Amino acid sequence: MTISHSSLLLFVTGAAILLAIPGPAIMYIVSRSIGQGRAAGLVSAGGIATGTLFHVAAATLGLSALLASSALAFQFVKYVGAAYLIYLGIRTLRSTDAQLVESVAVERKLARIYGQGVLVNVLNPKTALFFLAFLPQFIDTSRGHATLQIAELGVLFALMGWFSDSLWALAAGSLAEHLRRSVRLRRAQRNVSGGALIALGLASAFSGARSK
Repeated sequence: MTISHSSLLLFVTGAAILLAIPGPAIMYIVSRSIGQGRAAGLVSAGGIATGTLFHVAAATLGLSALLASSALAFQFVKYVGAAYLIYLGIRTLRSTDAQLVESVAVERKLARIYGQGVLVNVLNPKTALFFLAFLPQFIDTSRGHATLQIAELGVLFALMGWFSDSLWALAAGSLAEHLRRSVRLRRAQRNVSGGALIALGLASAFSGARSK
C-alpha cells in the first residue's frame, strides 16, 4: 500500500472502534438475521459491504464531496433511504408465520436480500460523510496520489466492515434459530425484525441536521 505503516495502524484502530459501535448497518443485518436466519444475515452483510464499495468509488471520484455540499441532495438521499427501510419493516410485519419458517423460500430470496442490503447502504448518506470526515485524516500526498490512497483505505474499511457485520449476523442468526423452534415466539420474532427496520427508518428520517 502507499499508506505508511503508522497511518495504516491508526486507520485500522479507528475503523475497528467505529465498526464496533452498533449503527444502521448493524441494526439492519441483525433484523434480517433474526427474521430470516443466519444465511439471510450473512447475505445482508455482503450487500452492505458492496454498498460501501459504491461509496468508496464515489469518494474516489469526488462525488461524495458533491453530496455533502448540497443540502438538497443530502436530504433527498436521506429520505429515500428512510422510506425504503420503513417499507421493508412494514412488509416484514405483514408476513405470515409460515413465511418465517419456510427455509426453502428464504434461500430463493437470498439474491433479493443481498440487493436490499446494497441499496440500504448506498442510500445511507452517513456512509458518504464518513469517508469525507475520516479518510482524509490518513491521506499523505507526499507518499503518492491521494485518489489511490482513498481507494485503498476505502476497500480496507469495506472488508473490515464485512467481517464485523458477519459476526453480528452469525450471533443474531443463532438466536433466531432458538426463537424459530418455539411457535409462541414466532410472532414476537417477526415484530422485533419489522419493528427494528421501521424504527431505523424513522431514526434516519428524523435525525438531526447535518454538520459540515
